Amino acid sequence: MGFWPGTCWPPLVIMRAMPDRWKPNVTVAAIIERDGRFLLVEEDTADGVRYNTPAGHLDPAESPIAACVREVDEETAHDFVPTALVGIYLNRFVRTRTGSDITYLRFAFTGELGDFRPGQPLDDGILRTVWMTLDELKACAAQHRSPLVMQSIEDYLAGRRYPLELIHTDPSVMQAPQPH
Repeated sequence: MGFWPGTCWPPLVIMRAMPDRWKPNVTVAAIIERDGRFLLVEEDTADGVRYNTPAGHLDPAESPIAACVREVDEETAHDFVPTALVGIYLNRFVRTRTGSDITYLRFAFTGELGDFRPGQPLDDGILRTVWMTLDELKACAAQHRSPLVMQSIEDYLAGRRYPLELIHTDPSVMQAPQPH
């Protein structure tokens, strides 16, 4: 195996020597369109009420595709079957109220919206689901959770679709994390 000049091999040695190493937060999002409208969630955040596509963090022992299915269920009470990857985004976000500086690596999917389960409670912080046209989305851009809301919808509208097979999740990921 090769290595970069000036570095040690294996990389694990470097990682152990740098316990405070920077890492992005990995998130997933669903771009769901029906009859010219997009499904969003209205959520209460540290920066006030914001609109977002159904989205959330990747959990341990979970693939990005499974995380997206789970997040749509938790935030909208709908089943969701991803059919394509819309894009992979790296975005730095500084909260206006708290000043926290976070970088996100987001996988955005599109797919088929399935059954709705009325009465299922939505995730904490989710106030309601909303269907919006593109014009309505543009009109409330200042209330979007992040610029990725509009970027991923624009990519969807531009026809960007990549096969789900592009994302490989090794079976070792599906094992519960080991305690340290």
